[in-house]
Amino acid sequence: MPDLVLPPAPVLPGATHLHSGKVRDLYRLDEGADAGKLLMVASDRISAFDFVLSPGIPDKGEILTRMSLWWFDQLADLVSNHLVSLDVPVEVTGRAVVCEPLEMFPVECVARGYLTGSGLLDYRATGEVCGIPLPEGLEDGSRLPEPVFTPATKAALGDHDENVSFDAVVATVGAGDAAALRELTLTVYDRAERIARERGIILADTKLEFGRHSESGEIVLADEVLTPDSSRFWPADRWEPGRSQPSYDKQFVRDWLLSPASGWDRASGEPPPALPDDVVAQTRAKYVEAYERLTGERW
Repeated sequence: MPDLVLPPAPVLPGATHLHSGKVRDLYRLDEGADAGKLLMVASDRISAFDFVLSPGIPDKGEILTRMSLWWFDQLADLVSNHLVSLDVPVEVTGRAVVCEPLEMFPVECVARGYLTGSGLLDYRATGEVCGIPLPEGLEDGSRLPEPVFTPATKAALGDHDENVSFDAVVATVGAGDAAALRELTLTVYDRAERIARERGIILADTKLEFGRHSESGEIVLADEVLTPDSSRFWPADRWEPGRSQPSYDKQFVRDWLLSPASGWDRASGEPPPALPDDVVAQTRAKYVEAYERLTGERW
């Protein structure tokens, strides 16, 4: 497993740095009206195959933040979210939110409406995804008879998340919370899939994270939501099962890394090469297009 090398987190006045992930830096606010709340900052870092790549993608952190905020509004009647305010330090304006501290569930809540990625690998090996039997004859990109909840473990930084069965979620968080997480995940996916389809985009799958509010006990939607980092977005007019689909997400970067053009041997365990300027520019363009097509707003 690779040792992730992350750049130093920005020093922000009135905030204590708590943690850095592949993309986000987390702080505790120590001063002002939001003291005790968390500050979540989205960087321009991009990761693939458990490596943080270089260079970053310009504007990516702002795109992820603005897209999440837009989706939180679309989902507000279905599930509460962790957002408190946008009153953030000027150094991270546009790419940060103030949010509630939550007791996070140690489960990646994934909804799949189409078969691809790790789900496709599981299906080819067993005919199932996360213990859910699927019909025979499905291909890469096939639409499933109905969306399925395919949870994964939350791995440590630099490790792989692993798909698990619903029973494993029950064993981890209890039957009641497991059922609630599954219902919320599929409800959010259903709403988001219909919104995206109206805009000419297929939402193939998405990963959600939930936490429990310490005072109310309510299950709350947290972290990012329905961004190109956490979801697979495909242009609906180019969907063709049986092949890898063109995408608006970081699959473009993964495909380049695995192509002969990159010169990278994934099996070697060595870090990937630097992303060329054209790959950086095209990746940024895909993130911007996803934002504009989904929200109807100009970047």
